[in-house]
Amino acid sequence: MHDSVEKYLNAADGAAKVLAHARLIMRLRGAYEAFAPTYLGQASSVANIKQGIVVIHADNGAVAAKLRQMAQSLAREFLKLGFECSGVEIKVQGRPRPAAPPGPVSRPLSRRSSAELSELAASLPANSPLKAGLEHFLRRIAIKEE
Repeated sequence: MHDSVEKYLNAADGAAKVLAHARLIMRLRGAYEAFAPTYLGQASSVANIKQGIVVIHADNGAVAAKLRQMAQSLAREFLKLGFECSGVEIKVQGRPRPAAPPGPVSRPLSRRSSAELSELAASLPANSPLKAGLEHFLRRIAIKEE
């Protein structure tokens, strides 16, 4: 399967052009990440190259404004690295934010474990912080029906 996909992508009917363009964009991205100031590089990325114009997407307007000020020097950097670059175009295109990590999963406590923790809490001194914590935990946790 992998061989047939590779053959298709390398065929002369246009798929090879798409693959070559994608590889060029990847090389441009790597170069940009290497020479762009860190704070700007983290908030922007190379999106495309069209007729020698490198298109960079900025996460917000402030980053875009700063990159527009630097457009000529960015183009010179691409040229120094051997890319055919006649200019740089900056567009604001926020990247999707990663989804929030899932919250904690509440797993029910077995009746046996609950009973053992209750016994432990009962055996502790009345003013013990551990006793208070265990009692609070036992009030909040669900007990698994077995």
